[in-house]
Amino acid sequence: MLNGKRWILTALITIIRLPPFAEAKEGNDTKAAAEVAGQPVGHASLAPACGANVTALLGVLVMKGVLAPSEANAIRNAAPEAEFQMLVEALTKKGLVSAADLMPAPPANAAPAPVESPSTQTAAAPKPAPPMVVPPVAPLRPLQLEPSPVSGMVPDIKLGSGAKIKFYGMVKASVIYDSSAPYGTDMPLPGFVNTSTQIGTSSFDPGPNGAPEFHAKARFFRLGTNFEWPDVSANTSITGKFEFDFEGNFTRALNRNISTIRSSQASIRLAYGRIDHKLSDTTSMFALFGQDWTPFGSSTLPAIFETTGLGLGFGTLYERAPQFRFGIGHKIGGSRNVFIQPEFAVVMPAYGNDPKALDNQLGYGERQGADSATPEIQSRIVTQWQLDKAPGVAPAQLIFSGVHGDRTALVRAADVPLCPATTTGCPANDSVFKDAFPTGAQVGSQRWGYTAELQLPTRWATLTTKYWRGGDLRWYFVGSLFSNFNDKGVFDVGSPAVESFSNDQSSTVLFGFRGGVPIIAPQRPVRAQGGFVNLGLPLGRIFQAEPTSRNAGWTLYFYYAFDDAFASDIRKLGNQRQKNDLGAATLNWKMNNLITFTAEESYYRTRVVGEPTGTPPYPIYRGCRHGSGRTSGPRLGRRLRSNRWPGWSAECVPLAL
Repeated sequence: MLNGKRWILTALITIIRLPPFAEAKEGNDTKAAAEVAGQPVGHASLAPACGANVTALLGVLVMKGVLAPSEANAIRNAAPEAEFQMLVEALTKKGLVSAADLMPAPPANAAPAPVESPSTQTAAAPKPAPPMVVPPVAPLRPLQLEPSPVSGMVPDIKLGSGAKIKFYGMVKASVIYDSSAPYGTDMPLPGFVNTSTQIGTSSFDPGPNGAPEFHAKARFFRLGTNFEWPDVSANTSITGKFEFDFEGNFTRALNRNISTIRSSQASIRLAYGRIDHKLSDTTSMFALFGQDWTPFGSSTLPAIFETTGLGLGFGTLYERAPQFRFGIGHKIGGSRNVFIQPEFAVVMPAYGNDPKALDNQLGYGERQGADSATPEIQSRIVTQWQLDKAPGVAPAQLIFSGVHGDRTALVRAADVPLCPATTTGCPANDSVFKDAFPTGAQVGSQRWGYTAELQLPTRWATLTTKYWRGGDLRWYFVGSLFSNFNDKGVFDVGSPAVESFSNDQSSTVLFGFRGGVPIIAPQRPVRAQGGFVNLGLPLGRIFQAEPTSRNAGWTLYFYYAFDDAFASDIRKLGNQRQKNDLGAATLNWKMNNLITFTAEESYYRTRVVGEPTGTPPYPIYRGCRHGSGRTSGPRLGRRLRSNRWPGWSAECVPLAL
């Protein structure tokens, strides 16, 4: 029935075309007759039909229920030369006229193509398919480099406005054994971190057995959406991304108090819009607005499975933050297809200085970066080239990035301390600091940093590495997680160091005397350096597995990272952790394009800075000789002091989708 209706409609369209061809010569009579007989009609060569015939046909189609009255009226009200085109488009959308119906028919008097004898046939040999190979290891690159192509997305959903939506996500479940997890977390953290409790700050103390722990974990679950919007310009693409996971804080609600450990909350990861504009065949520019990975330090990440912390405190260095980012890319080309792109970003200033009061943290997160009233400035420059020209190998990249920002700690007038006469070094006037700072005080420090990053993919191995150096990099999860310190060395000998707090109570501010004049101790950033090296090996390719077999999905990664804060700065903070490092081996088996199994073993350790003279009172840790820095065998119940804290973590992933 449907085929019969399509034939009738094709014939009707053909009939209403006949008047313009009434004066055609005999050579076209055959073609017209064929069209009336229902032969395919050449849409590209159609002349507009007369208005009366289109109007009559519209009435028939409405009567038969093919077109709605509103659709017919829209076609009738169109310009005469557009009526026929609109009718064809309407019927095509309804599936009643196909592309084959609109292809030109060959002339009836066309001569048949000559048939060659088998001896003279010279058919072109088909091109051989490229050989299938096990793919090499691709480096992790969170930041987009090259521009988004116009209409480059194959959507899952296309809206009537022309916007395209594509979903992606990941389900990851794992079991974890950690030989020492004194904080109760399901991810490794540096040792010797003092913890806050309701009754104050508790010094690092893993307890009598080193605090081993076991976790089963599913809060890796991640879901995201890519967007693409249409634009009037063929040289402009507008895209966006929204991504979240469930690795946020745990709930405290009436129906979740008992089940808190399995009720982690969703939290935003990425949310931005991006505009790419093609200036020429070799040059393009972009602008990005929203929350994305920071251009400082986040271009290169390791391929380790533990992503809740991703080497937090052990030297990875990365962050996501609200930003306005701009860049311009130029394709130099050549045999290595060289591409270069500098980028510049205005970023939300943040320092990871948590307010002491929970209600303040819930209300505004933190404020010392915002209190500086200046944005953080970041930049990076990326050079990309094809190092290995084998099929499927990603191009190599060399990246340099930098950051500069300011933070300010404000002290309210009411919080300026007294200098009691009972305190050594204080004058008789205990209001000396309040008199010197009647409206309050402020002190601050600067953040600075730079990175050098290298990604070298080849068919047999992929090497990624990063070196970083800077001051006050706590927000980027490095610098032994320290931000700044009060430099009391500027005070007079014998001067008191009277404590007060910033308005958010996240920083201690010291008041003292220099030359007998009341001053605030300057705050200086804790300097640090570190980096990592990550080697990925495609075992399936190395051992020449069949590309379509299960054995093609084996990969092996080796990873080492370190985070080394400057000892001279750490000593001014007191007896604190100074250097953290992490080594890991990760074995993946990709069962198919959707399912991967992983086993990861990691070893991490933290060392406390030593004093230039004497033996410092190292923190307590089970199983270590006093001050030796060497671990002994497990001896339950023995709690001595040590300057080194080691831990093993084993993570097995039965399913990652």
